[in-house]
Amino acid sequence: MITLGHYLAVAAALFGIGLVGFLTRRNLITSFLCAEMMLQGVAINFVAFARYHGNLQGQAFVVFILAVAACEAAVALALFVMLYRRGKSLDASVWQSLRELGVPPAVDTEPLPAAPRAEDEIRLPPAGVRPAAPADEEEAARV
Repeated sequence: MITLGHYLAVAAALFGIGLVGFLTRRNLITSFLCAEMMLQGVAINFVAFARYHGNLQGQAFVVFILAVAACEAAVALALFVMLYRRGKSLDASVWQSLRELGVPPAVDTEPLPAAPRAEDEIRLPPAGVRPAAPADEEEAARV
């Protein structure tokens, strides 16, 4: 039988995973999704406690949470599209210019990794039949 403790454990796991993801990721979309995961963990807590106490107040509150989360997702998507069009990046550290006046910029202790060079890119062979191996050495040298 599933008890209140089981629901609270799932909700705590969702909230914890969301918190770790929110604090460690730099991508704005990933941070937003982790914040939504934390919100869903809280919603599970509301529903579990409402069921445990035998009233509908928790379920009613969760309906409002879901409505606000849907509106928030629409606004966030519009914001992400606008930010990407303007700066061609969704890295949160790139948008330091959006902070309030007088607030110093956040400095990362670890620098960003260098962008891969064109010759370092992984190239996958095309799908299909593998070409036959060259028969002689001079043909192999051409390939």
